[in-house]
Amino acid sequence: MAIQRVRSKWSKTNILLKSADLTEHIPETKRWSRSTLQAMLDQYKMVYVKPDSGTFGTGVIRVEKRTGEGYSFQMGTKKRTFSSFESMADRLQRSIRTRSYLIQRGINLLKHASRRFDIRVMVQKNSRDQWESTGIIGRLGHPAKIVTNYHSGATPMSIERLMTGKLTSSQMPSYNARLKKLGESIAKQLQSHYPGLKELGIDVAIDGSLKPWILEVNTLPDPFIFRKLKDKSVFRKIHRYCVQYGRFKKKHS
Repeated sequence: MAIQRVRSKWSKTNILLKSADLTEHIPETKRWSRSTLQAMLDQYKMVYVKPDSGTFGTGVIRVEKRTGEGYSFQMGTKKRTFSSFESMADRLQRSIRTRSYLIQRGINLLKHASRRFDIRVMVQKNSRDQWESTGIIGRLGHPAKIVTNYHSGATPMSIERLMTGKLTSSQMPSYNARLKKLGESIAKQLQSHYPGLKELGIDVAIDGSLKPWILEVNTLPDPFIFRKLKDKSVFRKIHRYCVQYGRFKKKHS
């Protein structure tokens, strides 16, 4: 069976929302409309407007209702400010045009060295055809950008280093186990609707109370980011599983 790919973030989110256990980890997500944007900004003050299908964080826009008055949004490194919702929404609509976009509640990411970071959890089918979380890596965002994608200038880093001062070394193993269990639950839920899935790269935000939030699930994740970890056995296992289910050919010595 060919490896299944699912591009629509909206489709994946709605499958995950069918699981009562996962719902609490999913930021509210709705289809783009001006009225929805206004309502969600009133409620959350900050949201992310993102294309329904897209990769590498391309086209993602961070929109904020500013303290006091006014609004702002940032795409790439350019930030624009507006005195009214209408003027901001008009400009945003011109950027989006007729493409399919979503609005997601903004989660204020934890920071390391004054830079936002999130976590990538790699989940794969193992040789027993069971889901296994095979790698966890942090992505420290570029200081001038809103997305934490490696291809947008983020720095790959171990979760242990990023969580220094937030969790003790004795607390890290159980927190990692929590993230791995979450990853496997996501994979099982998505597989109930998409039986051809073999691998997932799950982007997880961690908020100030250390609660993990599912930002996005990728069905064509970049395994090579895990080469940046000091522990080389993580990438070796990930690559071995990729070969087993047919993403890469086996290298012959």
